[in-house]
Amino acid sequence: MKPFQANLINAIILIVMGLWGYFGSDSPSNTAFIPVAFGVLFALVTPPFRNGNKVVAHIVVLLTFLLIIALIMPLMGSLSRNDNLATIRVSIMILSSILAMSIFIKSFIDARKAKE
Repeated sequence: MKPFQANLINAIILIVMGLWGYFGSDSPSNTAFIPVAFGVLFALVTPPFRNGNKVVAHIVVLLTFLLIIALIMPLMGSLSRNDNLATIRVSIMILSSILAMSIFIKSFIDARKAKE
């Protein structure tokens, strides 16, 4: 899978899971829109990412890393509330972001090796 594809898939997952978290909750919180905002941003930067814009690629990697860290607190909260559905949603977002991040890093390593 190419990095821009991983980015777009991650963006879609973040948008869908964030909206589901908000509209599927008995007591919705506006913080559910944070992954949605990241997902929209990631989707918007997919074309320059696809065209090999290195600055955009590095920004996406940084934001994906920050998102993974930021999603740890909602995961802990859902675990403490014994909210299995929320735990699954947040876990899916974390896993998709980790997978995208690993694809990004692999592509950076491969590009570095190709230069040598």
